[in-house]
Amino acid sequence: MHLRLTDEQKMVQKTIRRFVEKELIPLENEVLRNEREGRPSLPPGKLKELQLKAKEAGFWGINTPEEYGGADLGQMMMAIVLMEVSKTFVPFSFGGSADNILYYGNEEQKQKYLIPTINGEKKSCFAMTEPGAGSDTRNIKMTAVKDGNDWVLNGEKTFITGGNEADFVMVIAITDKERHQATQGREGVTCFIADRDMGWKSEYIHTMGDWGPAGLVFDNVRVPEENILGELHKGYNLGLEWIGFARWIVGARAVGSAERLLQMAIDYSRERITFGKPIAERQAIQWQIADSAVEIEAARWLVLNAAFTLDEGEDNRHLASMAKLYGSNMGNRVVDRVLQIHGGMGYTKELPIERWYREARLWRIYDGTDEIQRMIIARNLIKGHVKVGQNL
Repeated sequence: MHLRLTDEQKMVQKTIRRFVEKELIPLENEVLRNEREGRPSLPPGKLKELQLKAKEAGFWGINTPEEYGGADLGQMMMAIVLMEVSKTFVPFSFGGSADNILYYGNEEQKQKYLIPTINGEKKSCFAMTEPGAGSDTRNIKMTAVKDGNDWVLNGEKTFITGGNEADFVMVIAITDKERHQATQGREGVTCFIADRDMGWKSEYIHTMGDWGPAGLVFDNVRVPEENILGELHKGYNLGLEWIGFARWIVGARAVGSAERLLQMAIDYSRERITFGKPIAERQAIQWQIADSAVEIEAARWLVLNAAFTLDEGEDNRHLASMAKLYGSNMGNRVVDRVLQIHGGMGYTKELPIERWYREARLWRIYDGTDEIQRMIIARNLIKGHVKVGQNL
């Protein structure tokens, strides 16, 4: 058992940290100003420029297999990288990647969708959530009916990340209603790759944060048989794999953001003088800082354990739910304390704390709400799928 990063992992962490400090953090004031004035966070082309700079440093396709030109650093390194990148709110993601389930495509699909996505020539999104079926995937209503060599899709999806920008969507629809009902939603649904020019529409959904998801509408959208991703009627498993991968990543983002926020609180508490001395000397402030530091470390190890387990080829779904539940709630508690420590200034848009506050509230909702994670964790323990203390 080894609870320290290897020399290689430390080197990657240090390199990413320098990139964030040199290329991303200097853009924060510009991002805040753009968002206050209703403009996109980054000007057109800036993200691509940043991704190419990262590529020059060797960071392209962090988890993409080497055969597709990626670095294939593994899940532990993905967690470490995300913790560093999340220390800034500048919207950035490394290029050269594709959704994990897109690798389940056949060779023709890989040439048409996977490789162009990795190369940055196409953008994808994944759509399972519906207006009446969020975490309860058994309640999906979108249908796909076979007509000749095509499937005709009808229905709506909502809160789809990247849905407004995507060139194609990997969408889940019912292909066998009886099978879907008999298996409580676990079978009878299929994942289709649908190009935007096949006719589906997207509409921007305004939220309390700077995340703008999409509502997707499918009205007799015809998708050819060859665009089925994976197996017919087995799309639920692909959906679970996509969501499961995303869950512990939410925890990693929360750890990185909370670290940056806590450091802001520490720095401010040293400078802010009240009644003749820095507020850092006040017990009320010290306890908030101490509690935050402990919770960040706890969340970090939950995330790293979930990532390590996946690297070992083991089932990490239980750990991913724990990392997501604790990490997202930890992030909410830390940002609330940091805002409180900053007082009125923390509530203004001059500082990024209120922005992080709005973003952090979303962490407890997407990719499975708090309630869903608790249900999964408790069910696994009660049914004996996981035993208390077996996670080492």
